[in-house]
Amino acid sequence: MTERLGTVLRRVPRALREDLWTGADPLPRPGLPHWLDWRPAITVPLLFVAVGMFIASANEYAVYYGAVRPISLLLAGIQAAALVAVLFRPVPAWWASTIATTVAAAQADVAASTLFPWTGAGLVQQSLMLFLLALRVRPRVAAEALVISLLAGLLCTASVSTGGLTNVVRLGALAFTTTTALGAALRGLGVARRKLVVQEELTAEERARRTLLEERNRIARELHDVVAHHMSVISIQAQVAPHLVENPSEELRETLAGIRANAVDALTELRHVLGVLRSEDALPDSTRHTPQPTLDRLDELVANVRGTGLPVTVRTTGEPRPLPPGVELSAFRIVQEALSNAMRHAPGAAVLVEVGHHASGVRVRVTNAAPDRAGPPSRGAGHGLLGMRERAVMLGGELATGPTPDGGYEVTAILPARPPVPPADPAEDTP
Repeated sequence: MTERLGTVLRRVPRALREDLWTGADPLPRPGLPHWLDWRPAITVPLLFVAVGMFIASANEYAVYYGAVRPISLLLAGIQAAALVAVLFRPVPAWWASTIATTVAAAQADVAASTLFPWTGAGLVQQSLMLFLLALRVRPRVAAEALVISLLAGLLCTASVSTGGLTNVVRLGALAFTTTTALGAALRGLGVARRKLVVQEELTAEERARRTLLEERNRIARELHDVVAHHMSVISIQAQVAPHLVENPSEELRETLAGIRANAVDALTELRHVLGVLRSEDALPDSTRHTPQPTLDRLDELVANVRGTGLPVTVRTTGEPRPLPPGVELSAFRIVQEALSNAMRHAPGAAVLVEVGHHASGVRVRVTNAAPDRAGPPSRGAGHGLLGMRERAVMLGGELATGPTPDGGYEVTAILPARPPVPPADPAEDTP
């Protein structure tokens, strides 16, 4: 116990030196009250207060402490300047104010003074100083400054009187403690609010990241179905092909066997990598194994939307041609999501679905007019626009969304017929 107490006592001087012997501005440190970022706006009214304190302190030092005019003006000027400087260098400003107050009390004519060790203006000035200091620094530093301010006043009183605590000392202790506690409490409230804002930002970022991952997983599950189906077809065709040729050569048999073996291996690896995504679904098997939709089912989708009362018009241009399954699936999902958004956010608005077939790919455009009434409020970050953009980018296409001049909304996606081929890994070409 004694050793622990000795360790604590040895640490006190170092802690005081680190806390109170610094000229750094603590404002850049994160988590401080936000209003202190607007110090120029606070400085202007504080200048008027400082001028008033200067006039009052200089007059009281001359009247109550019997100080000569130059000394009273100097000490009052230091305290007034410190009152403004506390916004920028709180600890040095507090030291300047405390030292000036102590010097004024030390040279005072106590016999002629009824206010000792602080004058009326001195009490107000030092209380305001401690309040602003507590707003700017940690509570421990503010408590240390409070104790030193009170000790300075008590030492001045003890040096000239043995009659115990005066009413001025009691009033000063009450005022200093109250203002310091109030400043520390306001600072703590500001810190809590700042941390809450930071936490809300982190939560929003985490929600957006989780939404992105969920949408990518959903896309990966759908593509897993498409790719797995076609790999299975390749495997079956490679197995059946030798029986469709009369007297197939040994080389043909080996080639087709190799194709089938590679297809089976690729399908197995695909299921290992992407099949785990299916385990996260809580869907029934009948739903899981339903064929993925294509643009051929667009009329069925539009009919379902019309059944909800939303007027939908479909316009097709160009000659339809076979598209890769991934492009067909993504085009259908983009139209589906755009129609869902129109039903949700533009109730009663007329919707136009345009599907343009080109030699280079397909272009889908979903436009709705201004809604007849306001839609229900959104329940947070959705997957719609994010999922559409992910699908377009995945296929090397483009997606454009935004409001129209008439108050509606437009979604346009251009999907190439052949997705870009990723560059080959140089390591794979190394013999």
